[in-house]
Amino acid sequence: MKIAIAQINPVIGDFSHNCNRMIRYSEKARDRNCDLIVFSELVIPGYPPRDLLEKTDFIQSNLDALQDVMQQIKDIGVICGYVEKNPADQGNPLFNAAVLFEDGRMLHNVRKRLLPTYDVFDERRYFEPGEESRVFVYKGRKIGLTICEDAWNDQDIFQKRFYPIDPVALLVQDGADLIINLSASVYHAGKSDFRARMLGSISGKYGVPLIYANQVGGNDSVLFDGASMAFDASGAKIAQAADFEEDLVAVDLKLPGSREIHPVSESLAASVLKALVTGTRDYVIKCGFSRTIIGLSGGIDSALTLVIAEMALGRENVSAVFMPSPYTSVDNYEDTAELCRRLDIELTTIPIDGIFREFTAVLSPGFKTDDPGIAEQNIQARIRGTLLMAISNMNGSLVLSTGNKSELAVGYCTLYGDMNGGLAVISDVPKTLVYDLSRYINSQNPVIPERILEKAPSAELRPDQTDQDDLPPYEVLDAILKAGIEDLKSFEDIVAMGFDPILVRDILSRIDRNEYKRNQAAPGLKVTSKAFGYGRRYPLAKRLTGH
Repeated sequence: MKIAIAQINPVIGDFSHNCNRMIRYSEKARDRNCDLIVFSELVIPGYPPRDLLEKTDFIQSNLDALQDVMQQIKDIGVICGYVEKNPADQGNPLFNAAVLFEDGRMLHNVRKRLLPTYDVFDERRYFEPGEESRVFVYKGRKIGLTICEDAWNDQDIFQKRFYPIDPVALLVQDGADLIINLSASVYHAGKSDFRARMLGSISGKYGVPLIYANQVGGNDSVLFDGASMAFDASGAKIAQAADFEEDLVAVDLKLPGSREIHPVSESLAASVLKALVTGTRDYVIKCGFSRTIIGLSGGIDSALTLVIAEMALGRENVSAVFMPSPYTSVDNYEDTAELCRRLDIELTTIPIDGIFREFTAVLSPGFKTDDPGIAEQNIQARIRGTLLMAISNMNGSLVLSTGNKSELAVGYCTLYGDMNGGLAVISDVPKTLVYDLSRYINSQNPVIPERILEKAPSAELRPDQTDQDDLPPYEVLDAILKAGIEDLKSFEDIVAMGFDPILVRDILSRIDRNEYKRNQAAPGLKVTSKAFGYGRRYPLAKRLTGH
């Protein structure tokens, strides 16, 4: 059997778009004499539809779209994901389902058995788990069809399994000689390598080929890298689709040595950069915008955000605003202009000195400019945020905020100021990774002025300010933040790693105190294993006494 794997970028709720992409890729597969084409999990409605699943018209549109695409695709078998109604009078009303159809006839249907409820996943909120794992025969192959999480419970891979059953093992026991997995596997840095090892291990352990079809693209905060794969019965990879772009690969299981390997990111920095570019492009376009605007400071964070936006949308759809204050250095004037010159991006300069003086005059005698405290510093950030939003309102551009994960974690950012925006592009990128990504970009094309990479980070909201006046070196801060946020280590565990107890207590306290601030931030793009946003659900009103 010759099988095509199609990874497409669905738009949630745009059934016509999703089905048209399926039809187009099915034609490509048929032109390559494929017997079967496999699409991703919930490809008909797009993933994750979240509470749209509570709307009866959404579910019916998904079913109507499935019937329509079944009638339009001819002369090739198709496996795809959709939402199925639960006919029982108890349990959740829906199934996360997959179907095999051919020439308008539904030949087999399966229901996802393992429903994840961790991090960004909340499938048990909507779906009823499937109750059986059974093989079906198609063109002489005994196929075991699984959906995403169904393949993530192998006892040889996970020391503590989440679920009491392993659908893959049950299908092999039922006689499967081919495993197919439809997936919408959410991206984070490093996951693709683990996923490939896991799937190759499963196919090699059971001695059966394995086909893995993943979604690609960005939907809100979550990103999907595609990178669909196939493995032979020995566990060797025989097909690899590209990452972060729509793609189709095919393998002939009857033909020894059949391989189709497309290139993927060569490094972690390359992978994260592709993820951020994809996420920015899809968020802007899928939300109905075409242009973006970014406030530049002369620093590394806004420079990286500008480059990502230019890569995602093209220079003609990106504009920049520089809003110097009395504390802005000459270097930042020059570096901002040079950055925009190299990228050929329009730059508007709006000094805020006069506006700042007006604010302080109105608020005097409590406010001062000669020795600005937190209130005066925040006023400057809020002036800039207000100007950006005003320009956004005038020309319909989406404001991209530029704060990184390190700042957001400890509250080193201003509500209604630099946190303003429709998308926080690098809010899940630690500061140290900001530098790695910027250096990687310059290794490909030196668009970021070197001085931006070398200068001490500063908000420039008071004279001679640097970030390290208030924060430890970013290498130290990021290590503590990763331990506390992503690895969920305790105060004692982090201190045991060799960090100063007073510093650790201060950092963990800042994380806790600023939950309310992050709750009001623009959505960000998830690139680490634990991002701020709906995958990290902490109470705002709390009193933690552990540290």
